[in-house]
Amino acid sequence: MSALPKPKTDFIPWLLPIVVAAIALPLIGSGSTWVTLTVAGLAMGMMIFLMASGLTLVFGLMDVLNFGHGAFISVGAYVAVAVLAPLTGLVQSPLIGDNLLAILAAIIAAALVSGGLGWAFERYMVRPVYGQHLKQILITMGGFIVVEQALHAIFGPTQIPLPLPQGFRGAIMLGDSAIEKYRVAAIILGLAVFAVMVTVLTKTKLGLLIRAGVENAEMVEALGYRIRRLFVGVFVAGSGLAGLGGVMWALYREQVTAQMGMEVMVLVFICIIIGGLGSVAGCFIGAVMVALLANYTGFLVPKVALISNILLMVVILLWRPQGLYAVAKRG
Repeated sequence: MSALPKPKTDFIPWLLPIVVAAIALPLIGSGSTWVTLTVAGLAMGMMIFLMASGLTLVFGLMDVLNFGHGAFISVGAYVAVAVLAPLTGLVQSPLIGDNLLAILAAIIAAALVSGGLGWAFERYMVRPVYGQHLKQILITMGGFIVVEQALHAIFGPTQIPLPLPQGFRGAIMLGDSAIEKYRVAAIILGLAVFAVMVTVLTKTKLGLLIRAGVENAEMVEALGYRIRRLFVGVFVAGSGLAGLGGVMWALYREQVTAQMGMEVMVLVFICIIIGGLGSVAGCFIGAVMVALLANYTGFLVPKVALISNILLMVVILLWRPQGLYAVAKRG
């Protein structure tokens, strides 16, 4: 009996960021400037991916349009402010180990609080409107407004500074190229999270159950698994990832506002639309392309940078109307 043929892997989308970077090199002219812009774009892309990955999971696996996703980003950033404030000694320490300990504490706390908020969102706001997209949009947007106003009431309407830990300040010189330390850390974290997500979804029993539940929830339930609990776990995990991304984005900007979640949601939605609703790999590629293009056009033609992401989305959708990897199934 011959083995079943393996499905072909589509590698074309993975080449797109390389093509964008290669086209930008002769236009920029300076190799050192190109390296600096590319690393900055990759770092920005990793942070956008952290914020967007949870939303693409929730929509792709649960068919939930959560327009309140930005609330988890903002909450994660404010949790970082609250956690890092009493850890001034670790933040200002010249030792990278102390800095990492402080950031790790902020990330864990932000993920837990944002995940808890995500559980409440799913339980009390999203669950009653499963399968009703218009109501999902309205109720989750309303939930976001409530959270934003609550943050205003608690922390005030002004910007709150969130300085980078001492060890992550400055840059590493590679020839004539200046590579900021924090951006290197953001790239490493983003790649690690992407690897973990792909591994869990494709190589573990948990991932198999999640994907099977998307295809046929009744069959999974008949086998004795609580698919609803599984999907709630996905929602909580996606919210926690948004909180993690909020911490990294706030440290990148070195300031926190209640509106930051809403401000970044445009980029988040562009990335998941480009990538294909529900595709973690597509979201990853989309985030990298959006960030690289924004950095290159911002340097070459600053006025075009404001619309470069929209133009990229239009081009991708004209080529592949369902996104780079169309994996989301809809009945």
